[in-house]
Amino acid sequence: MTLKSVKFLVLIFVFFSCHQAQTKQKAKSQRLTVDQNLDTDSKIDTFLKPYRERIEASMNEVLCFSVDEHKKTEGELNTAVGNLMADAVFELCAPVLKKRHDIDLDMVLLNHGGIRAPLPKGPIQMKTAFNIMPFENKVVVAQMKGSILLKLVNYLTKAKRAHPISGMELAITRNGTIKTLRIQGKEIESNRIYFVATNDYLYKGGDRMDFFQKSETVFDIDYKIRNVLIDYFTTKDTLNPKRDQRFVYTN
Repeated sequence: MTLKSVKFLVLIFVFFSCHQAQTKQKAKSQRLTVDQNLDTDSKIDTFLKPYRERIEASMNEVLCFSVDEHKKTEGELNTAVGNLMADAVFELCAPVLKKRHDIDLDMVLLNHGGIRAPLPKGPIQMKTAFNIMPFENKVVVAQMKGSILLKLVNYLTKAKRAHPISGMELAITRNGTIKTLRIQGKEIESNRIYFVATNDYLYKGGDRMDFFQKSETVFDIDYKIRNVLIDYFTTKDTLNPKRDQRFVYTN
């Protein structure tokens, strides 16, 4: 067969292949329930065993100790576990922001719903951080004018929920009137620029925190909140967080 004949046969094959009518075929499927009753493949299990044991050993590593158990429901406007989270973000992220951008952090705002488990009494393990913060959210720092920061404050006064904060003092009446408001011990100036650490979920408008979208600039410091907690626990010997006067009701 000549080269031309071969090329011709190839063209015929391509032509008819491209013009074949498509027919529907019935696909058969079967639902398999994945639970503890599913048989284990011994070869796969043997292969994964050393990795599983290494992960379990890391997750069970004791980082520090907590004097008491603290739940996110223990407090109207601020909680011990929420204060710990916000203070941890401030303590560990402020130096990063200063080193990378020569900027001083003013405050931290997280969300009450982001606390997914209590801080237990006794040994605090690495898995404690995963239980409290199972999500992959990372810290970002929003640059905000004082006038926009006041929208953040108004959000807190209306929500009346124990969203974790650090660096701010806020006292309100039961009807939401602001009696005390300070950032780093000073009154808010409407034209001043402030730097607020939060997580990427809230910055994008999560929990209806739309005021973050009015931020002129945002700094991503590439630090997951869960990793902040792990590092914070590692640097402490004993945890004894308290509810305090950072966000309270007053007359």
